[in-house]
Amino acid sequence: MELLENLRMNASTMTVIESLKASLETASTHNPNDAAQPAAVLWTDHDAQWRPVVAPLRRLMPQLLTLGEYDPEKRIGPSIWLRCVIERALDATEISSETTPIIYLPGVSRQELGAAEACPDHLKPLVELQYRGACWTQKNGKDWTVEAYLVSRKGGLGLDVARDAATRRSMLRAVSELATEPVEALEGKRLEAEDFDRLFSDDPIKDMLAWISDSESVRSTWDKGRWNAFVSRCHADFRLDPNTDGVIVAAEKLGRREAKWVTVWNRFAESPFLYPGVPEQLRRGMPDDLFPEPRASWPESNEKDEAALRKDLLGLGNMSASAARERVCELEDSHASRRGWVWAKLGEAPLAAALGYLSKLAQCTQNELGGASAEELAALYREGAWEADAAALDSMAAVKSSADARAVEQALNAIYRPWLDSASRHLQALVDSEPLPGQCGQDESDVLVDSGYAILFADGLRFDVSQRLVGHLRESGRSVTASTRWTALPSVTATAKPAVSPVAGHIKGLALREDFLPVTADAERPLTTHRFRKLLADVGYQYLRAGETGDPSGRAWTENGELDKLGHSLQAKLAARIGDQIELLSERIEALLDAGWREVRVVTDHGWLWLPGGLPKVDLPKYLTASRWARCAAIKRGSTVEQPTVPWHWNPSERIAVGPGVACFSAGNEYAHGGLSLQECLIPVLRISAGSGAAKARASIIKVSWVGLRCRARVEVAQSGQPARQAIGEATGQAAGLSIDLRTRVNDKDSSVSRARKLDAAGAASLLVADDELEGAPVALVVLDEGGQVIARQSTIIGGED
Repeated sequence: MELLENLRMNASTMTVIESLKASLETASTHNPNDAAQPAAVLWTDHDAQWRPVVAPLRRLMPQLLTLGEYDPEKRIGPSIWLRCVIERALDATEISSETTPIIYLPGVSRQELGAAEACPDHLKPLVELQYRGACWTQKNGKDWTVEAYLVSRKGGLGLDVARDAATRRSMLRAVSELATEPVEALEGKRLEAEDFDRLFSDDPIKDMLAWISDSESVRSTWDKGRWNAFVSRCHADFRLDPNTDGVIVAAEKLGRREAKWVTVWNRFAESPFLYPGVPEQLRRGMPDDLFPEPRASWPESNEKDEAALRKDLLGLGNMSASAARERVCELEDSHASRRGWVWAKLGEAPLAAALGYLSKLAQCTQNELGGASAEELAALYREGAWEADAAALDSMAAVKSSADARAVEQALNAIYRPWLDSASRHLQALVDSEPLPGQCGQDESDVLVDSGYAILFADGLRFDVSQRLVGHLRESGRSVTASTRWTALPSVTATAKPAVSPVAGHIKGLALREDFLPVTADAERPLTTHRFRKLLADVGYQYLRAGETGDPSGRAWTENGELDKLGHSLQAKLAARIGDQIELLSERIEALLDAGWREVRVVTDHGWLWLPGGLPKVDLPKYLTASRWARCAAIKRGSTVEQPTVPWHWNPSERIAVGPGVACFSAGNEYAHGGLSLQECLIPVLRISAGSGAAKARASIIKVSWVGLRCRARVEVAQSGQPARQAIGEATGQAAGLSIDLRTRVNDKDSSVSRARKLDAAGAASLLVADDELEGAPVALVVLDEGGQVIARQSTIIGGED
């Protein structure tokens, strides 16, 4: 999946400045499994064209720094100061370690910074950041000018902008006004000089909100003519005199939403981040009415409701589970509408957001899970009970502050914990009379694959989290089949990971070790990482490291995701990182399928229990155990324990104690596994297919050049499933039926500006644009398969880049 293309596709729902923010953030995207976080993103701007939007953009991106005269309050300073901020050496200018700083360099070009020897002294401290960081540039390495960003279809907005000098001048004059324009309003028409000039005075609603948000800045930057025009429009449209009434009166009218002011409110509610000063002015302009209407307009109303909800959630800790569920549903009736308020969009109603998930949790946990066997219990869980686990995680992910987290914690302990414990005890009772299916002679069909299949091991991919991954992959058009199996016991990586691998038949268990690790069947040596990978090679599986795609004609094993690692380190805070892990797993799966693998089989070793505030503790004397982990313990021979016991997967004669219900053998665990519960032991198996049928060609445009209005292109092609990309000239017959075309819209054949031409045996062809008036217009060079489907594309400018 190409992040920049997705950004362009989604940009029409944003304003220009929001799309700019998203593009800058994309420049810092990295896969933590195979790359370090960039030290900084360098934004070079030789002509300082972007300077007018830097201040408002910094309100959206506090990590945005600017090269210039020392002014730390505005996050501006010389290169030495910038380096100190990047290295987190200045307490006064903090940037989170998880956030990549962005350095705006007005008056500096990418080429100037890249010429280290000729680089001016005041820039030299920044030169090495090109290698430790990333640069926000066009695909060709040039600076993003305003014009290039607006017209480019590769990382830009893909707009149709006239390329005459008058339009360029008007466009640059209107940069600050252009920033707040919805991209959708700029699409579908040719933008010329008058369109950019009209931005100054053709939108009185935007002017009104800008003035309310920051009246001092507006008065200091607008010339007298523009201010007088604004005052006149205010009289005519809004019955307001900015000179005599002032901002507070305007804010009151805005909040009351009467007459034409409702249109102004709706604009603010669409993009409140663009007008950061409006909430404070609404606070100052709130009328003295006992119950000012509409309540949704006033930040104090939302704050009072959040405080009341926080108090109500904290009070759930003193209620029974049934009473707490009933109370949550009552609270949902009262607060659900607040999720549609502008304050929720601004992130100022986190408890209202969390309450939606808590309400769903209350519904999911009304009935305890039953079933006469482990399989019946598992069926109930698969059919919908897992949504309780998902809702619990979502409720905690919705809040940020410790006070709000404490409130959600109380709700989870009142509603979720009893249901979780009951289901776990029921499963343990069932297993006491009949072992989990597959514990004696595990079915290996899930973990043995044919040629063309890759197994992706995702440590700690709990069932409910896997359902999110399934939804994500299906939204991207992939075919996904999901099933489940039971983990090997105890549900810890050392025991359970080998059991879901293709080498399970080459492993056995002797005496139970402290680390629950089995041994190799031949030499009876502990199954270390090195020996595990050697066994994989012995049975014909490639081991693929992060970023490797291997040979799709064979079989492979690869590992991705850090759910278990993050769970142990973050504990309750894991909830906020689930989405990131889903994205990383999805990207890895997509990369493998795009490389030619017919199917990716996703397996995992175990799930986990998660409960903010801590899972309960139960005593287990140390003298009875050989080793003791959070949820499981190896029992010394001859010892008898009161806790439930299960046989070790690799040697059933060895017994393991597990925590009763959701209890742990140590205190302070908000995240734990190793025991016997649905959340730990019922694990997913996902089969993600690249699709059936004939192999599809994968094309890459490797060269585009222009001579006048003639475009010459060369393409490389490989069939899906080939070990590596091969040039057409080296793969006889692969070019058959493939052609290229120039289009203004990638998938619209009617937007062609040339005549499609077949590729020759060397993968080359040329196209002529007959209309010389199109010179300088942005188009897409597309490669078409025999059916006319686009299989590759690249943006270009008719006649060549400037």
